[in-house]
Amino acid sequence: MQRSVLIVDDHDGFRTQVRALLDAAGYDVVGEAGDGTTGVAEATRLAPDLVLLDVQLPDMSGFDVARRLREHGPGPAIVLISSRDRTDYGSRIERSGADGFISKGELSAHAIRSILEARA
Repeated sequence: MQRSVLIVDDHDGFRTQVRALLDAAGYDVVGEAGDGTTGVAEATRLAPDLVLLDVQLPDMSGFDVARRLREHGPGPAIVLISSRDRTDYGSRIERSGADGFISKGELSAHAIRSILEARA
């Protein structure tokens, strides 16, 4: 089954790279957003299966975006991403309601699939 994905990250080049990676792995990238406000609006409008969400956005944190997306029920799977290590965020990842975290250096279709399988 092809899963739809929304990429929320403020770096155009990174979004382009991730789109190519996900397209090659059989995901359907249905949208992109460069900030948290647009990310919330696009997630609501597009209803993707997965939101790949950068922690550091220009207008709000990815933790705040994840919490907003969870306000109305389970919604899409949410995977937080960052150039920083998971340990830099402590318990904030779990408290945000996100399903998992992947550092950008370790981002792969396999890592995403592992989180989605654990969520199921």
